[in-house]
Amino acid sequence: MNDHAVLPRTVHPTGPAIWSTSFRLYFTARSSGLLGDAMLPVAVSAGLIGSGHGVSTVGYALAWWLGPFAGLILFGGVLADRFTARRMMIGADLTNLVTRILLAVLFFRGIDQTWQLYALLALAGAAGAMFQPGAASTVPLVARDVQGANGVLRTAEAITALAGPALAGALVGAAASGWVMVIAAVTFGISAVCLLTLRLGPVPAPPPGDSFWRNLAEGWHEFRSRGWMWGVILIWMVYSVLATGPVIPLAAGVLVPAHGSALYGLLNAVYGVGTVAGGLLAIRFKPGRPLAAGSLAMLVVPLQPLGIALGLPVPALAGCLLIAGAGYTFWGVMWATSVQTQVPGAVLNRIHAYEVAGSVCMVPLGSALAGPAAAAYGARPVLAFGAVVGLGVVAALLLTPSIRGLRRVPDRAATGPVGAATGPILAEDGSQATRVEDERSQDSPV
Repeated sequence: MNDHAVLPRTVHPTGPAIWSTSFRLYFTARSSGLLGDAMLPVAVSAGLIGSGHGVSTVGYALAWWLGPFAGLILFGGVLADRFTARRMMIGADLTNLVTRILLAVLFFRGIDQTWQLYALLALAGAAGAMFQPGAASTVPLVARDVQGANGVLRTAEAITALAGPALAGALVGAAASGWVMVIAAVTFGISAVCLLTLRLGPVPAPPPGDSFWRNLAEGWHEFRSRGWMWGVILIWMVYSVLATGPVIPLAAGVLVPAHGSALYGLLNAVYGVGTVAGGLLAIRFKPGRPLAAGSLAMLVVPLQPLGIALGLPVPALAGCLLIAGAGYTFWGVMWATSVQTQVPGAVLNRIHAYEVAGSVCMVPLGSALAGPAAAAYGARPVLAFGAVVGLGVVAALLLTPSIRGLRRVPDRAATGPVGAATGPILAEDGSQATRVEDERSQDSPV
């Protein structure tokens, strides 16, 4: 396998490593969009149940939202490389804004035709697939300290994951799901405005004349040529089926009957606090071998299913969840930073699409198998098995030389931005530039 080297490029050596004007705009856009997305599952679930629909309808609705995302994200990666990630993200935000307004109208009016809800949720899922590839590839363009920027973004993601459902739950209880959708529409409007304001220099583009399918195939070739990357994804697919997928439904099935839904929500919030802590740690700690360090952090993640399986007292269980959340997020930052700093910019959107698809595609299967497995063996033994699988995942990561030995790319103040282009350069207006220019923002850092 050929792990591609990262080639330097001319950079602006001055300015803040993270909080430039461009990163602030991107941070605001990303946080606003994440908040809008985090509100949707609670609003849809509560709105459907409150209007007399059953649990099956809720499941179908969420499947219509998640299915198009998983099915279309590979195409989103190709389109982001062909038309620039920024333009795709703005289009996705505007699509999400429209869908949230229409969902608000639907909830205010009353849902008597569920196909209308499903269609709007499918459109929202497709918009997410168009946005996600650029969410990763933009980070190296707006921050010199890519790992620190990822730590900040993961921390914000954890906070929105806590605040979004809580806000949606409060609004649904006080008024209606329609108002949640109105607020979500505003968050996507804010994101679109920030991305419209953001100005990036020319970015690598596929060679002119290449077909869509050739671009997709090239992305696959680039993905599988990196042993450390596809190695992690293969390991993660097994982990998703046997551990990550089952833990959410089984944890609810064990904890809610034992402690009540209120305490279950509180324990999830504790896990969220742990993810914030992990993101903050990742901002400062920069190991020379990021995936090795992230793998070691994953050693504490099995405490989550193990603590539930053992029936630990609530304080001890909360401690397990707190530590597990921190370890999982630290790994996430190490992984995201490795992808963004090791992959040439010309193919980063497509490669990110492949790694996201591989990471999430097996989670629904694991969730679907959780019920039959619990019926056959019991929920607690299945959770304990998931904890053992988690330890096996750490062993597999550390025993794979290309994963364990991957070196950190120094911040670009010394080395230049990631991924020298090997083809034409695409300007933000869609035209092709005639020379290689700096990928970073043209704004003066402050």
